[in-house]
Amino acid sequence: MHEYIDLDYKPSRSDVIAEFYVEPNKIKLNKAATHIAGESSIDTWSDIKTLSDSVIKRLAPHVFYINHNTKTIRIAYPSELFEKGNICQILSSIAGNVYGMKAINHLRLQDIHFPKKIVTSFPGPRMGIIGLRKLMNVNKRPFVGTIVKPKLGLNPKQWADVAYQAWSGGLDIVKDDENLTSMTFNNFKKRIELVLKLLEKAEKETGERKIYFPNISAETFEMLRRMDYVRERGGKAVMVDLLTVGWAGTHTLRNKSQGLAIHCHRAGHAALTRTPRHGMSMLLIAKLARMIGVDSLHIGTANVGKMEGAPDEVLKIEQEIEDDLILQNNNHHVLGQKWYRVKPTLAVASGGLHPGGIPLLLKRMGKDIAMMFGGGVHANKYGTKAGAMSVRQALYASLKNIPLEKYAKKHKELEFVVKKWGVPK
Repeated sequence: MHEYIDLDYKPSRSDVIAEFYVEPNKIKLNKAATHIAGESSIDTWSDIKTLSDSVIKRLAPHVFYINHNTKTIRIAYPSELFEKGNICQILSSIAGNVYGMKAINHLRLQDIHFPKKIVTSFPGPRMGIIGLRKLMNVNKRPFVGTIVKPKLGLNPKQWADVAYQAWSGGLDIVKDDENLTSMTFNNFKKRIELVLKLLEKAEKETGERKIYFPNISAETFEMLRRMDYVRERGGKAVMVDLLTVGWAGTHTLRNKSQGLAIHCHRAGHAALTRTPRHGMSMLLIAKLARMIGVDSLHIGTANVGKMEGAPDEVLKIEQEIEDDLILQNNNHHVLGQKWYRVKPTLAVASGGLHPGGIPLLLKRMGKDIAMMFGGGVHANKYGTKAGAMSVRQALYASLKNIPLEKYAKKHKELEFVVKKWGVPK
């Protein structure tokens, strides 16, 4: 294999840059870095005669940074190694065979910096944050919503009734959970028909716009048929399980969405992201999701709810998908990124949240988020509508800097929340 370490190399503006955490297997970090660089680009394990000097000169990667203390390396790749607009090819290169090499014990892809010509080759979100706020007429506060519980078991009428109670209580969003698609006990088309009828009723009664995120995750052509069905019946959005559907399937949905917002659940992400020594970061998954064009994405709860994820980590993910310019941060393994014309993706906080956590969630994640509550709404002893009301009560009090304990004294729906779950600080 050719030698690819060049610590004097200065990446060009057109290079793709990847940062890896590396634990070598009985070899030095420098040698492991060369194997990773070669295998993820133009080379292989042996000294192949077909790899000419001209190809090496034109397309060779450069390992330009090695930190032995943190076991971190950075590789600059000529952008010609990657097909524009093709996440599958990009990941098959940078995050493909390298994970299976015997030279490596553990490998984690922390981040990828993309140059302008690759970033702008992807569509990005159709609506983004501004488009979603315009669609919903929600301008100066976070979106709030619920995931109907139980995840599975309700028939279409039962499910639609729960959704209606949530909207009537003041929530903006109702969504399917990640494993509800078209079941023998809850047919997709029947659920769509009933839910959208009650959505319209809730809008008329509350004077607020409402939205439903139905999970269309399935084989690609079936997803497209389900998306068309939602659109034809007046739906404004669809939901997809990003990682189980796959990058190509989600990209296809974005290209065919024709005005529908795309909400993404990250089911399965922890199989890749949970360990800090192997896999890839949630930040990178979120970055790629923004590139292919999802309008909203689950990213965690900044340690307010039940999902793993330190506040600083989740905040960096939120910045990655919502800001126009990302500065390099070595401590958090974030590479700099300019987003050019790509719209921001709305960060979604979901997983074990209850209304008592709203003040802390606002403090940590700000207003440009969607707060999604499952058990925190449906476990209210006064019912789902009361649970939804407690969310709006907690949000109103938080935006007015009124302590929830004080505001709850005159609002029984919120009082139940404060007494049962408390107000995390």
